[in-house]
Amino acid sequence: MNDPILVREMTLDDCDRVSEIRVRGWQHAYRGLIPQPYLDSLSAAEDAERRRTFFVGAGSEVVDLVAEQGGEVVGWACHGPYRDGEFRTDDAELYAIYVDAGRFGAGVGRALLGEAVRRCALAGHRRMLLWVLKGNDRARRFYQRAGFMADGAEEPFDVDGVAVPEVRYVRELLG
Repeated sequence: MNDPILVREMTLDDCDRVSEIRVRGWQHAYRGLIPQPYLDSLSAAEDAERRRTFFVGAGSEVVDLVAEQGGEVVGWACHGPYRDGEFRTDDAELYAIYVDAGRFGAGVGRALLGEAVRRCALAGHRRMLLWVLKGNDRARRFYQRAGFMADGAEEPFDVDGVAVPEVRYVRELLG
C-alpha cells in the first residue's frame, strides 16, 4: 500500500479494531510459544470490552497510539512508566505493539515504535524497556534493529499454568 502511515493517539472508537489486531497478533506470533487452547479461546469482542474499560480509566501516564494507513487502523502500541513489580520508575516501558499481520514488513511497527520512543525521550525518560517472549525471534530481531538490546533479565510469564519465558530489552533514550 502506498498511502502514508499516520501515527496518532488512540480514541475510544478504535478499541474494536485494536482488539482485533491484538488478538490476531497473539494467535499469529505466539503459535507454538503459548498453549494453543489459550490462543484459540481469545476473543476480540471480550478484549475490546476490557480495552474500553481500561482506556476510560487509564491515567495520562499511559499512552495508546494507533497507526492508520488508507484510513484504516493497522497497528497499535502502548507505553508508559516502567513497571517494576508494583512500583513505577522514571524509565519508560513499551507495554505492547501489534501490527495487522497483512502489514508485516510495511513499516507500520517501525512507525509506531519510533513515535513511542520519540515521545518518551521528549518526556525526559532516560531509557525505554520492554518484555518479549524469549522464543519470539521475529519480534526480538525487530527490537534489535530499532536499537534495543537484551539486558540479561528474564522472568516467566504465566499462561494457563504454563511458564513462558520473557526477556527484557532496553534502549537508551537520552545522552
